[in-house]
Amino acid sequence: MDMESDAEVALRAASAGAAVVREMYGASLARYEKDGGDFATAADIAAEEAVLDVLRAARPGDAVTGEESGSSGAAGAGRRWLVDPLCGTLNYAVGNMLVAVNVALRDASSGIVAAASADPFSGEVFWTGGAVEGAWVRRADGRDERLIPSAGSRLVDLNLDPPFPHAPGFRAVELMAAPEFVAGFRPRVVSSTVAVAWVAAGRRAAYVTDGGPGLRLDSVHFAAGIALCEAAGCVVTGIDGLPVDQGAGGLVVAADRETHGALLGLVRR
Repeated sequence: MDMESDAEVALRAASAGAAVVREMYGASLARYEKDGGDFATAADIAAEEAVLDVLRAARPGDAVTGEESGSSGAAGAGRRWLVDPLCGTLNYAVGNMLVAVNVALRDASSGIVAAASADPFSGEVFWTGGAVEGAWVRRADGRDERLIPSAGSRLVDLNLDPPFPHAPGFRAVELMAAPEFVAGFRPRVVSSTVAVAWVAAGRRAAYVTDGGPGLRLDSVHFAAGIALCEAAGCVVTGIDGLPVDQGAGGLVVAADRETHGALLGLVRR
């Protein structure tokens, strides 16, 4: 009988993808163009294959959605793995190490029940088996430490990448020019969902991004990070203050309610 938990499978799969990303770093990589100026590299594809190898061996009956390979398994499957093999492809392609490998399991009745976000270069894997289990980081030496959010740094990561579906009403870049923002926070621009995990870990006070509706349920990019933050006790909503799978979209993740309220007020203005 297989006793490996879904959280351990997610952690192992994300680690396998991260190993590929790390090994291929700095190499001359083939580039595959997508719509809207986006692209993938050979590392994205190889990392996704490594993740899928783990998932298919450990959970052969589950469906999978990968950013590069698309969906496999039954369309209405009760369990579906969401895989972003290299979040921060542009960073990676120019030699910037701020990237993440994201793996999450969505259960049709329970939401995200396991998630892992691996940092290939620190050797850390942020993971959760759900809100009851809490959120953790597994160090390179195998130790697990609980994630404890903190707004003490006052650092807020802003995703400034297009598209901007809520413009002109809201643009994340305008937060950096707001006097109320600079009076209380300090902006950072990482352009990778590793920053979402950092909110859960207390390394960032908050993270803000624009985006369309449906971010929570099936996003290969954000499902893992949102699950980590919720399990750690962060405040997570869309930019309208509603649950991210119900409102207009976007994401405001904060270490505490005070920080979340301040940022949401700025977004609304």
